[in-house]
Amino acid sequence: MEITLFGVPRTKKNSQRFITLKDGRKFLIQNKLYLEYEKDCLKQLTGNFQKEIDYPIELTITIYKQDKRISDLVGYAQSIQDILVKGKVLKDDNYKIIKSVKTIFGGIDNINPRVEIKTLKLKL
Repeated sequence: MEITLFGVPRTKKNSQRFITLKDGRKFLIQNKLYLEYEKDCLKQLTGNFQKEIDYPIELTITIYKQDKRISDLVGYAQSIQDILVKGKVLKDDNYKIIKSVKTIFGGIDNINPRVEIKTLKLKL
């Protein structure tokens, strides 16, 4: 399966903020930019993409960033895996389903930033 998620890729790790409740307790939550990115990706993951894959796969994630800021590819991979589960593409993102993850920096594309995802069913 091949999926392209259009929009500026975001990581959960670098998109967090603390909120303080009235009783003084603090919670770490995702910031607005990540939540908007996730919501937009979920809108793109409809129909034939929602297979809830539950068999072993190899996952390749290619990131096309909007700018030259240095970032962590592992953070992108974690965010994309979580979005694929939330969007019902994958049943889960555990090691029984995702046997390997290859994360690639595809380059800078300030006109069309995106994430290209390929899944390959493994025969074990």
